[in-house]
Amino acid sequence: MKSSRVHYAWTVLAVGTIIVFGALGLARFGFSLLLPSMQQDLGLDNRGAGSLATGNLVGYLLLSLIGGALASRYGPRRVSALGMVVVGTGMLLTGTARSLWSGILWRTITGLGSGASNVPIMALMTAWFGPSLRGLAAGIAVAGSSLALILTGPLVPRMLSMFPEGGWRAVWYIFGAISLIIACAAGIFLRNRPHEIGLQPLGNNDGKVSRGENELLQLRWGLVYKSPAVWHLGGVYAAFGFSYIIYITFYIRYLVGEILLQRTAAGNLFMLMGWCSVGCGLIWGGLSDRIGRKKALMWVFGLQLLSFIMFSLWPKVPGLILSSVLFGVTAWSIPAIMAAVCGDVVGSRLAPAALGFVTLFFGIGQAFGPVVAGFIADRSGSFSGAFLVAGAVAFVGGFASALLKPGH
Repeated sequence: MKSSRVHYAWTVLAVGTIIVFGALGLARFGFSLLLPSMQQDLGLDNRGAGSLATGNLVGYLLLSLIGGALASRYGPRRVSALGMVVVGTGMLLTGTARSLWSGILWRTITGLGSGASNVPIMALMTAWFGPSLRGLAAGIAVAGSSLALILTGPLVPRMLSMFPEGGWRAVWYIFGAISLIIACAAGIFLRNRPHEIGLQPLGNNDGKVSRGENELLQLRWGLVYKSPAVWHLGGVYAAFGFSYIIYITFYIRYLVGEILLQRTAAGNLFMLMGWCSVGCGLIWGGLSDRIGRKKALMWVFGLQLLSFIMFSLWPKVPGLILSSVLFGVTAWSIPAIMAAVCGDVVGSRLAPAALGFVTLFFGIGQAFGPVVAGFIADRSGSFSGAFLVAGAVAFVGGFASALLKPGH
């Protein structure tokens, strides 16, 4: 294995990318495309539709914290693979939903699996890649979500038109089957740490370890849960979770239900956003390696603020395109930066626990976002105000990023 010309870190990264594709791209973002059909078929109002999204995000919230800690204890390989099994099962069951409450239950189970698989796999990048490549690797991994947007944007509307009655159920069955295949790949190809196969992390700066790494050979949980820096990062991540989930969840609903775009046109805009997001994690993660995590976060929040405002106040084709592009080029950059900075702060061994902890805050933001947006839409008759609220919270996230200590 030592003589291999291609470092095994790239295999781990490739598998991690397809896990993100299933755990987030299909399980969460695919929901945005299916939501209008589910809402109509199940007879849900906007608040009910938001509750479906919140169920998924509450599940993600619960397992992000526990999953990260379990991954630090038992290894990301086992936790991520089992998480993808739960993701696939949850999506299969979502296809059987007959009411709001059954829909919430199955979406919650899907969220549990997503949290158990996504958090450990993102943190695994800090074990296989040294500090000089950490942001870049995390950025590539989050591109799995972009791949899902590109594929589902044009394909899901076509599948729904092929099956006018209950087509969304068939799509969930397909998504679930794909996720179970991904779970098998995770169990076969992932490895927890390079030393398991006689390797060093790729780009580990000639054997040097990141700050705090030497002290983290033992699981010192206080370095995670009592760290002011980790709590601060959690607040920043909460702002991202609240703002972006409003945009991504009600994106298609707003375009089709209020702007009155054809479903195919809305799907094409969704695909455009996906194409623009392909390299966003790679670009911003790599940039954060160079200019610092703090500055990169501030730029991302600023661009997303513009995206949300345009979506609300310029509901014409040029404004919708520009909004989609701005969000796309920044879409998954903050999760990539967070995965990298957690490794910077606490070291690779405790990175899954730290990422899981800050994802708890991220999940809280996500859980409240759709419900607040649905409430605003039901009261005002439009999602326009909800997108403005998302913009305001993005501004708060950018301000909180500016307060991070130098070196982050």
